[in-house]
Amino acid sequence: MALSFETRTIEELAAERSRKWSAFPGTIGMWVAEMDFGISPEIRDYLISEAHRGSLGYLPPHEADALLNATSQWLSRFDWTPHTNRMLLLPEVLAGLRITIEHYSAPGSPVIVPTPAYMPFLTIPGEFDREVIEVPSLRDDDGVWHMDLEGIEAGFQRGAEVVVLCNPWNPTGRCLTHEELAALDALVTKYNGRVFEDAIHVPLILDGTYIPYATVSDEAPSHTITAVAASKGWNIPGLKCAQLIFNNDADWEAFKPHAHAATEPTSTVGARAAGICFSTSQEWNDDVRDYLRDNRDLLQARVAEWEGVSMAPVEGTYITLLDFSELADRGIFGSANPAEFLRKKAGVALTAGSACGSDYTNFARMIFATPRHILVEALDRIEQALY
Repeated sequence: MALSFETRTIEELAAERSRKWSAFPGTIGMWVAEMDFGISPEIRDYLISEAHRGSLGYLPPHEADALLNATSQWLSRFDWTPHTNRMLLLPEVLAGLRITIEHYSAPGSPVIVPTPAYMPFLTIPGEFDREVIEVPSLRDDDGVWHMDLEGIEAGFQRGAEVVVLCNPWNPTGRCLTHEELAALDALVTKYNGRVFEDAIHVPLILDGTYIPYATVSDEAPSHTITAVAASKGWNIPGLKCAQLIFNNDADWEAFKPHAHAATEPTSTVGARAAGICFSTSQEWNDDVRDYLRDNRDLLQARVAEWEGVSMAPVEGTYITLLDFSELADRGIFGSANPAEFLRKKAGVALTAGSACGSDYTNFARMIFATPRHILVEALDRIEQALY
């Protein structure tokens, strides 16, 4: 499929007034996790035909079943074929985290969140009056992020029952190894805990390997709830559809009385679009991942030239966490954090690292899923502002 992801300009994207490009007028939007590449031809054609057909009622059960089958079949490429009779549709992955906290942990028990983390992981537990136990992750000599298993164990010892796992890991770009996941599984099993696995970025594997957490041991399915979606990999987050996977019969049976209410807010258009993504639009996803790899390589090469700035290798997602700690120690940013400084001085909008965890004030999260000429412009602006 011959596609160009280069066609959109800064002016055109700003004119569309999406949240990403309108919240900070006059800046290059690199803070919301969506791509500036439009959508696949298959999704475009479906949306046009749906508008002409005018069939926007409630989703029929047989169409929901078809989507769940397509999801399970798509996941089989990772040697994992979840049972569709233990899956349900949700409007978004974060609804799955809310379900896990509310229905599968004791009232008042803390929630463990390895950081740096996707920002809502740090706020959603508070909706249920739960303490968040942030566990800052470790970095090796190559800058690669690793979960702090001792810190996670300490969280369980404080009474936590749920640990949030994001794999591929937003915002670090890691794909966790079998060894790492098995070590986590051993801890969760030891403390009779739970894992909520956010696997929304699985369709955006670049170089890494996705290992479904529920497959790492015989025990893992008994304590794991997994959420997946097509929204990131096919750039349709506004269509509001995700899939929640219960990995054992007991958990599914316990939630069945609530399943209809949980599924009801799911978008009919989103569900149909997700089915197309998982069944007939793989080529577009392949092309976009090729493009993202080149963007990632360009970004890593440029950052390697910047004194006092670093980033970890990105194996999956289109997200990176830039470490400006050395420059912050020199007082480059004054009283601002790096994201504030670069928004004002460079005209590039990033996410403040502190939103990803209390230890990351001197970091900033960047979304590099944008036309390459825009990425180059953003990097040029950042470089000029810093040096």
